[in-house]
Formats: sequence, structure tokens, C-alpha cells
Amino acid sequence: MAKKQTSRVDLATQQRAREAAEVEAEFQKGITTLRDLIAPASIEFKSGYFMLGTRWCRTLYVYAYPRSIYTGWLSSIINLDEVIDISMFIYPVDSLIVMNNLRKKVTQLEASMSIDAERGKVRDPALEAAYRDAEELRDQLQAGMEKFYRFGLYVTLYANSQDELEFATHKIETIFGQQMVLTKVASAQQEQGLNSTVPQFIDDLKIRRNMNTGAISTSFPFTSADLTQDNGILYGVNMHNNGLVIFDRFSLENANMVVFAKSGAGKSFTVKLEALRTMMMGADIIIIDPENEYNRLCDAVGGSYIHLSLNSDTRVNPFDLPRVIDNEDGESADALRANLVTLHGLLRLMLGAGQVAANGEIVNILSPSEEADLDQALIDTYARVGITSDPLTHNSPPPVMADLYDTLAHMGGNGPELAQRLRQYTTGTFAGIFSQQSNVNINNHMVVFNIRDLEDELRPVAMYIVLSHIWNTVRTQKKKRMLIVDEAWQLMKWPDAANFLFSIAKRARKYYLGLTTISQDVEDMMNSQMGRAIVANASMQILLKQSPSAIDVLGQVFKLTEEELKRLANFPVGQGLFFAGQSHVHIQIIASQTETDLITTNPQEQR
Repeated sequence: MAKKQTSRVDLATQQRAREAAEVEAEFQKGITTLRDLIAPASIEFKSGYFMLGTRWCRTLYVYAYPRSIYTGWLSSIINLDEVIDISMFIYPVDSLIVMNNLRKKVTQLEASMSIDAERGKVRDPALEAAYRDAEELRDQLQAGMEKFYRFGLYVTLYANSQDELEFATHKIETIFGQQMVLTKVASAQQEQGLNSTVPQFIDDLKIRRNMNTGAISTSFPFTSADLTQDNGILYGVNMHNNGLVIFDRFSLENANMVVFAKSGAGKSFTVKLEALRTMMMGADIIIIDPENEYNRLCDAVGGSYIHLSLNSDTRVNPFDLPRVIDNEDGESADALRANLVTLHGLLRLMLGAGQVAANGEIVNILSPSEEADLDQALIDTYARVGITSDPLTHNSPPPVMADLYDTLAHMGGNGPELAQRLRQYTTGTFAGIFSQQSNVNINNHMVVFNIRDLEDELRPVAMYIVLSHIWNTVRTQKKKRMLIVDEAWQLMKWPDAANFLFSIAKRARKYYLGLTTISQDVEDMMNSQMGRAIVANASMQILLKQSPSAIDVLGQVFKLTEEELKRLANFPVGQGLFFAGQSHVHIQIIASQTETDLITTNPQEQR
């Protein structure tokens, strides 16, 4: 009885174990695995292509190569703007086997050439070239300078339609054909082709070609446009190869950069991200902010936020002179003269010289005699406070706008009339902000000049004066700095302001300054001669999503390809073209969550 009872217990235990196993098996069937997530909905293989879900796909293989092939020949395929998978299979071959085969081949070639010579036939250059190549390879293998391999190269294309697939196939066959590299579609072997190009290390096609070390090294695949340096800051991800774009703009011929994008494409986000990371690398950042976009970032890093308006207590004196200038270049004696030239351009703006003619162009209405009287008045105004061309006098307190007004009012000729036109900046509506001694200190790692609350008529004047003040500070002490001029198109409308910005762009490198100009109005920037010159003097450019009207202009200026032009109008926010010297890549701007919280202007992302 005890044995039977034990048997029943064992059977019950086994039954419960089987039931538990069945339940576990059913449970596992309901769990989503990684294979479920990455597997396509369906795969259908045809003779010359296959369907991967809704995608049209095709595998090609390379079956022949030219006699000579050069390094980087595969880069044109790797950098192609198509979705492709490329697989390479390299099989080492025992050198002893190759040597025996080559000896037999050389013997056959020698016999063929001897027979041709005996029969009086004209020499065959192809036969002689094959003989020389075989002998050269034998020598290199014998000396251990080369090894021998079998090489297979396969390419799988992915497209959204049959027409797109045919177009991509023709494009790749053409690029290969131009280099005498011959390809074929893997007819009736598309399944084997897919197996050979997915990352599972299976060579089902087995289409291979003999190659030595030198030849096979030319197919090195990592040749896509790369902008990664040992030093610099992270700008984003290279969309060509998923590499990081780490770059130091100060390593180029000059550190100037221009950024073009339509509103909402991410240009301010990009520039603020660059400014934050550059500041962390030890550079000072100076920003002219027309839209109050940099306040949050400035406060977060402990910078100086200078608010310019008619109601603020901030004062910037355009008559300031740089305290110390590079004596080695003989610029100390020219400091006053250089500032006089700058003041001429400023006063043409202030006196209403920048008037718009009927044809829409900015014209200068100061007569030659008015220009001469204004020049003499400026010289006399400095002289009245003891400042002359002698550098030793440049440490004296500079004059202010009221002093120039007084000089003009008491001189002959056109002086009194010019004084009346200047009056609004000394005792009139715009008095105060630019007519007193400066109380601005930009000795900080980040300084932001906010001009949002200035009247539209006063904005170009304010940007000009602030730029002049910054430029004097930059020349006072050479230090790694970055100057950001947002909405630079506002200055481009005024010839004198545009000329001044261009002069800064030309000379910035000398003072270790990188100028960044940002604009969403590409037409205004490019229609200006100085605007085009500023772009030409920038070693770095970032082009984000553009309006359709701006694409043709940018295409001509930057020599963009058809594919780049098409993408330029359809980039998502944060993607664009990144130019650095002769290299350019498709970039995705990336930021950490902390950085995003500091620099975003999107209300939905702000915390």
C-alpha cells in the first residue's frame, strides 16, 4: 500500500510540473521580445528585388575590378544620400598556395609570349602587363611585404517605391562604373543577398575576387566626411556616419561663423549651445541680443546682462578709445583716427543720412562740405578734452555727444544745422543712453547686450555703438572671445553699419576673436555687398531649414548640390548643413536635458 501511495504522489507532482510548464510556455508566447520589435511585418523575395515590409530592396554584388584602384574609391558610395547596407568579406589565403599558383601562372604567361614571338605576332600589352604584375606579386609575397586574400563586396539598397529603387540602383551602378568597378544584381539570389548584408557574418552569395594587401586596403570603409578633432566642442551628430562633430573653430583660418535659418528652425538654440560649451572651454562670450533670448542662459552662468533702453541707467559712450592697443603694429598712433572713422559712420546713421530712396536703396544725403565740417568738429571735440593723435593723451576722459553738439553749434559753415539734427540724441527724445560717459563693464565670461526695448529707429544706432564699444575692448586685451550678433540683417540695411561689421570680420582673427553673425533674412544679407563679404570671410557656416525663397540664393553662394538643396527646405528642427573649411556634413544638433532647459525658447520645453 505504501508503494502505491508513493506512486500516486509522484504522478500528481509530475502532472503539476507539466501544467506549470505549459502555463509558463503560454506566458512566454505573450512576451514581446527584441526579435518581435526589430522584425519586419513580412519579407517577400522576387527575382531581382525583395519586399521588406513596405520597403523595396535590392542586393548587388561586385564581380570585377580594374587593374589599378586607388585609396578612397568606395567613399563616393559610403557618402551617398541613399539608405544602403554595405558588407565586406575578407578571407585570408595561405601564401604557399598562392606562390604555387602564381608560379604556374607565370610559366603559362612566359610560354604564351614565347609562342607569340616565334610566330612573329605583334606583342600583346595585356599579356605583358599580367606577367609583370604576377612577377611583382611573387616578389612581394616572398619577402613578406604582401599577403593574399579573397574579397567579397555586396550592397543592399532600400527605397520607398519601385521607381526610387530603380533610380538608386542606376546611381550606384553609374558611380561604380565610372571607376571601372563592375556590378550585377543578385538575380534569383536576393534572399542570399539579404543574408550576406545583414550583420550576421554569413556570406551566402560567395562572389569573391583575389586581392593582395595593397589592393584590399583601398576599400577601407570609414572615409565619410569627418569633423572630429582632439580639441574643440561637441556640435552634434554627423548624420552620414553617426560620428560626433567635435570641432574647434579657432583652429581654422579665422574663427568667424555665419548661421542662416528661418524662424523656428533652431538657429538661436544652436548658437546658444555653442556659446555655452565654448565658455566652458575658457573663452569669453559677448552677445548682442535683439529679442531677449539670452537672459536665462546669462543668469545661469553668472554673466553680465546689460539692458539698453531709453529708461535704463546703462550708458555707452561712442567716443571711448581703447586704452591699450598692439604697439608692435603701430596702431597706438592710429587709435584716434580709427575711432574718428567709426564715428563718421555712426553719425551718418544718427543724422538721418541713411534715408531710403524711391528705389528702396539706402542713400547718403550728407554733402561733401557737411562731411568736412563734421570731421573737423570731431577732431576739435577730442582736442577740447586734451586728446590728440599722441597716444599719451588717450588715457584722458573722452568727450561725450553733448560736447560734439556744442562744438557744432559754435562753429561756422554747416555746423549749426548739423547740431540741430543731432539734438535729439543730446537733449531730445533719444537723450541719455549714448550721450554720457560709459558705465558698462564687460569684464565677465559672458556679457549680453539686450536692445529689445529700443525703438526700431534707434536699433541700428545702438547695435553700431555697442559693436564699437566691444571692438575697443577686444583690442585692449587679446583674449579668446566669441562675439555673437543676432539678427545681423538689421545692420546690413545700412551701408556704414555693414562696412563696420565687415571690418570687424576681417580683423577679428588678429585679436583672437570669433565673430558669429545670425540671420533669418537671407535675401537682405546676400543682397548686400558687405553681407556677401562677411559670409566669404567666415570659415564656418551652419545652414538650418530655409524658406523656399532663400534656397536658390544659398545654393549659389555655397555651391550646394541638388540633394542638399532639396534637404535644405525639409530639414526637421535642429538638423542642417555644417560647413568647416572645405568639409561639410549633415548634422543633428544635440543637447543634454540640462542644456536644453537653459537655452530653449520653446515654452513647451521650458521648466
